[in-house]
Amino acid sequence: MKTRKLGNQGLEVSAIGLGCMGMSFGYAPFPPKEESIALIRKAVEEGVTFFDTAEVYGPYSNEEIVGEALKPFKNQCVIATKFGFKYVDGKMAGVDSRPETIRKAVEGSLKRLGVECIDLLYQHRVDVSVPIEDVAGTVKDLIQEGKVKYFGLSEAGANTIRKAHAEQPVSALQSEYSLWTRQHETEIIPTIEELGIGFVPFSPLGKGFLTGAMDEKRQFEAGDTRAIIPRFTEEARIKNRALVDVIAKFAQQKNATNAQIALAWVLAQKPSFVPIPGTTKLHRLTENNGAIDIQLSAIELHELTFASEQITIMGARYTEAMEAATGL
Repeated sequence: MKTRKLGNQGLEVSAIGLGCMGMSFGYAPFPPKEESIALIRKAVEEGVTFFDTAEVYGPYSNEEIVGEALKPFKNQCVIATKFGFKYVDGKMAGVDSRPETIRKAVEGSLKRLGVECIDLLYQHRVDVSVPIEDVAGTVKDLIQEGKVKYFGLSEAGANTIRKAHAEQPVSALQSEYSLWTRQHETEIIPTIEELGIGFVPFSPLGKGFLTGAMDEKRQFEAGDTRAIIPRFTEEARIKNRALVDVIAKFAQQKNATNAQIALAWVLAQKPSFVPIPGTTKLHRLTENNGAIDIQLSAIELHELTFASEQITIMGARYTEAMEAATGL
């Protein structure tokens, strides 16, 4: 596994990370804890050093899984986690990035992860009621206190990124990005390039759709967020299959899988892009990591990009309420 640098502050990670959210949040049904721990440890064996979790994934249980799994690999891996929500009766109840909430979240994350310092701490979603300068300032203090190493933002807009970066240098922006979700190319990616901030694309496989393993007959379980996302209605899946077919054509040419081509495309965009595909299956983990060996020539990259742009994607990436919760 190769490595890449995220930002100009010294953070270096494996070129492909592992998104751990689906082990306990978002994509029910969830595997037994022991299986998730085994998968994370297998990822380490395969050279993955970058693991993504969050306080809200569960809530709390995901950090516990990641912490237990990586306990034998102390100081060998980079763990990214996130703050930014309030909870009522153990359930997420809106955004909250007040300084006191950030500090409380960090103390909880440190305990659940079993670490003395959080490698990368993201604001999970922008809280418009708290000035981003106050958020960045709080993280700056936590860095000076030795509880956090690097600062990140998730799904933040260009103006927010600039304001935060001026207060405390941002090492990474995490946002959705893939062959079918590219709206950040217009303003946000140029902004982080200008500022020397790395990019961590989540859902680089289109929440599983771009792998080709999901057709219009797929029934989503209760607790699977795709059941309410417009892009995953039966009608949309039928229409959006055209993009899967484009990817499949290139996969055949390169003797690769759809997932590997979709990830190779993301990796080829910029050397500062580190995708974090998620999976709960060991064979998918190895398949995804194999994308590092898929080299797309300039011509192939252009042809794949051009072909994908001829497809009109049906359905929004989020519901209106979910999109409103981002900082975009």
